[in-house]
Amino acid sequence: MGVTEHAAAFAPWAAAESLGQTAAELAAFQDEPPQMASGAVGKTGFLRLGFERRDDATILAELDRRAPYMAQRALYPDPAMPDLAWLFMITTSGCVLQGDRLALDVALAPGARAHLTTQSATKVHSMDANFAVQTQSIALADGAYLEFLPEPLIPHRRARFLSDTRITIAPTATLLYAEIVQPGRKHHHPDECFGATLLSLAVGAERPGGRTLFTEKLLIDPARRPLRQTGVMDSFDVFGNVVLLTPKDAADRIHARLDADVDAANGVAFGACSLPNDAGLIFKVLGRETAQVRAKVREFWGIAREEVTGAAIPPPFFWR
Repeated sequence: MGVTEHAAAFAPWAAAESLGQTAAELAAFQDEPPQMASGAVGKTGFLRLGFERRDDATILAELDRRAPYMAQRALYPDPAMPDLAWLFMITTSGCVLQGDRLALDVALAPGARAHLTTQSATKVHSMDANFAVQTQSIALADGAYLEFLPEPLIPHRRARFLSDTRITIAPTATLLYAEIVQPGRKHHHPDECFGATLLSLAVGAERPGGRTLFTEKLLIDPARRPLRQTGVMDSFDVFGNVVLLTPKDAADRIHARLDADVDAANGVAFGACSLPNDAGLIFKVLGRETAQVRAKVREFWGIAREEVTGAAIPPPFFWR
């Protein structure tokens, strides 16, 4: 059986459809769009990626997809880790629309090492009916190493979006999983800043035997719980959340190198803490602009990769 044997036997997007029907926060948005029905062909995308170690490199051994999801071929642009397979995930629609049901399935076999990112920011468009759901399943076998660093999520005004990420990771594997959430197109229209109707972002991890490591859920409902208050976003606009699942000795070394600060003058705050069950670390960043948050996430990425693999991260792309 292939490296994605953990994938559901039914249509991969069916889990997203079921989650959307049962999630309490989406109960008020079960109406159907007057255009294309929710979950129709073209709105049920999935991408299944399976990475394996072959000789001195990691290859993309398994690829299955359904539009609007696509993926480029694996690239090897990183001189510090020439065996690391880089892959850009692509969506042909260019955005997430109402009624979308999307599923991503990623598996790394023993010793495989990969870096996943997206071709651009994930833009969740305005909605007047229904909602969009994305499920992500990530599985890492013994000694596997994955950097999952997509471009930011940009929820437009009146967007309704639920994302659920489930991780299965072996004790000797490492996963760096990052999310950057922008407040919307705040320079486009005043009502775009925190104008999304609902954002529900959940991530959880377990061992291959089923032992739960941690679960975290971020629920953004601006109409019911204003974000411009102390203890939430206050004067900050952009949120970065980085989960590092790695063996305890590496997590301890990384934690010892990290700072924490609230710099109100420059508009950035950041800090890290340990996850339960010796699972690793969680690192959070707040900033007024995306560039500030991206820079702090990059610093954390650099420290994590150096301590886990001994290699440095590549320089930023020239367009960043």
